[in-house]
Amino acid sequence: MCGRYTLLADETEILKEFGISRSIDGYEPRYNIAPGQQVLAVIHDGKEKRAGYMRWGLVPSWSKDPKIGYKMINARSETADEKPSYKRLMSQKRCLIAADSFYEWKKSTSGKRAVRIQAEGRSLFAFAGLWDQWNGEEGSLYTCTILTQPANDFMKPIHHRMPVILPKEEQDQWIEPVKKNPSEVRNYLEDMKMDNLEAYEVSDYVNSAKNEGPECIKALT
Repeated sequence: MCGRYTLLADETEILKEFGISRSIDGYEPRYNIAPGQQVLAVIHDGKEKRAGYMRWGLVPSWSKDPKIGYKMINARSETADEKPSYKRLMSQKRCLIAADSFYEWKKSTSGKRAVRIQAEGRSLFAFAGLWDQWNGEEGSLYTCTILTQPANDFMKPIHHRMPVILPKEEQDQWIEPVKKNPSEVRNYLEDMKMDNLEAYEVSDYVNSAKNEGPECIKALT
């Protein structure tokens, strides 16, 4: 799964990376982004690409209770085209979730150890995400989930699953504003070439979602 990540790039770098012309309201770099929090996502509205905040934890438009989002922070890419919560979104509500690393916890004889994983040679990238709009008495709620896949050879010693990180050249195609067959989208993800990854251990300071700041990414010596 993917349950914690970082986004430390400055706004100018983000706008350039994703080809966005409008500024990002309320943008702040983050060292320890957690489920239930606001995350920076990019969509294409049919006219232009736009970046804004959504809550991490998908609430399907048909859901009766928005609290379901806390159980839907990730979606399995290999079955999302079959699930009622994700099938429609695979077809027409795909988003980029901006990041520059993610955390995972590796099992060891002394317990779980936090690891920071980055895309080799890329200071900024995007997770493949799905989003939806939920309407309630207090207004609209925009939420998203991160697609995951089975771990590649690099990740297997750390965790059995990993987020789908889109190659730079695939980012625009992922969010192009056209309706697609959900099964074709699944196949597209399965056939996509993965970026190389690199990783290092960090302290257990990052274990608490309340903790923020450079200490989260400081390498253990």
